[in-house]
Amino acid sequence: MASENGDKLELAFSVVPDPKPKKDWVNLSLRVVAFLATASATLVMAFNKQTKSMVVATIGTNPVTITLTAMLQHTPAFIFFVIVNAIASFYNMVVIGVEILGPQYDYKELRLGLIAILDVMTMALAATGDGAATFMAELGRNGNSHARWDKICDKFEAYCNRGGVALIASFVGLILLLVVTVMSITKMLKLNRI
Repeated sequence: MASENGDKLELAFSVVPDPKPKKDWVNLSLRVVAFLATASATLVMAFNKQTKSMVVATIGTNPVTITLTAMLQHTPAFIFFVIVNAIASFYNMVVIGVEILGPQYDYKELRLGLIAILDVMTMALAATGDGAATFMAELGRNGNSHARWDKICDKFEAYCNRGGVALIASFVGLILLLVVTVMSITKMLKLNRI
């Protein structure tokens, strides 16, 4: 409305801030999927085992067989892979709980800083485990003629296929951890306006 002088009347609305902080559902859902990926990689690789009987010689008409078992405990890189993915799974599970229950107990946004730092550490740890297991998987699939290491995946195909599935799941979890880490750091920087 205009007054007699020609001035306009302005109305202002003030927004009352919500006392309860909003949950970041995108970050939380990505973290849940990362947890599922790393947990499945842990379980698939931990229970990966194949036993096979092979004929090594023939004496007369009787074949001499040997039973061989390919399992997790034979490769330290796969043991490291399982441990690292278990740590990443446990960490994601704890942070999911902190994201759901933690905002009311946060002290000067300390939670965001700690989560961002631990996200980076967990992602680095998961990357080392994935790299070590990928190297051993490639060696098992193709061998190394220069070192005279024979491939084993032609003999233990199911073992190698399950290991490949665990690697794929772990790499999906690693990519999601990378995205969640970037989101955590960005969220912390926005709140601190650095």
